[in-house]
Amino acid sequence: MIFYFTGTGNSLYAAKQLDTELFSIPQVIHKEQQVFEADSIGIVCPVYGHEMPGMVRDFLKKAEFRTDYLYLVLTYGNMHGGAAELADQELKAAGKKADYINTLKMVDNFLPGFDMKEQIAIDPEKKVDEHIAGIKADIDSRRKWIQPATEADRERHRQFLARQAGNPADLWEHIYRVTDACIGCGICTRVCPAGCIHLEKQEAVHTAENCQICMACIHHCPKNAIRLTIPEKNPEARYHNEHIRLTEIVQANDQQVSI
Repeated sequence: MIFYFTGTGNSLYAAKQLDTELFSIPQVIHKEQQVFEADSIGIVCPVYGHEMPGMVRDFLKKAEFRTDYLYLVLTYGNMHGGAAELADQELKAAGKKADYINTLKMVDNFLPGFDMKEQIAIDPEKKVDEHIAGIKADIDSRRKWIQPATEADRERHRQFLARQAGNPADLWEHIYRVTDACIGCGICTRVCPAGCIHLEKQEAVHTAENCQICMACIHHCPKNAIRLTIPEKNPEARYHNEHIRLTEIVQANDQQVSI
């Protein structure tokens, strides 16, 4: 049993290689029943700024896991910044204990920092499938291990937090803008895991409330009509995991229907 969070498909791709019983956190988090039982339970999600998305952290606080083996796989693109250690601390604060936490390096889809064309070009160098196979072998053997953080990892996270503290408090509330290229197709409203986008007069409107900064809306827009209000490395390049269909992202994240 795996619970996953995905914006552009990377974490869903990893989850599909690790188990067949998959549940989307953006869907499950709304259910009244939050008790889950299985021989092993996994959480697969990306890290943003080295930490799990807020929705995933909220889910971990609410859920009760009845299992002999709890594991986390955290996907990232550039530097994990001690993500496993940070996730372990988050779990302990929620009264839970992980048996295994590891990170998985994939395409970095954070548009302010990376050119998606460059990221796609170097993707083979990351040997994603080979690393997933190693993680699966660990999980299948019930290995108990939490990826250690180095002092350099911790320093990177401290530096990240310091940079964030220097930004305007409402920076992330106004990160997206919708251009005249919007055709009102509604795809952005259906791939948003937090229901932050709706259509008004056939044009997308981003409300920011509970936004996870997953960038699913901007990456999946077929007309590239959603742009950032801060500089991008390459405004014309977008990304989605080539192994994951758009319909799978919609099924995982659509807040307009219940699955």
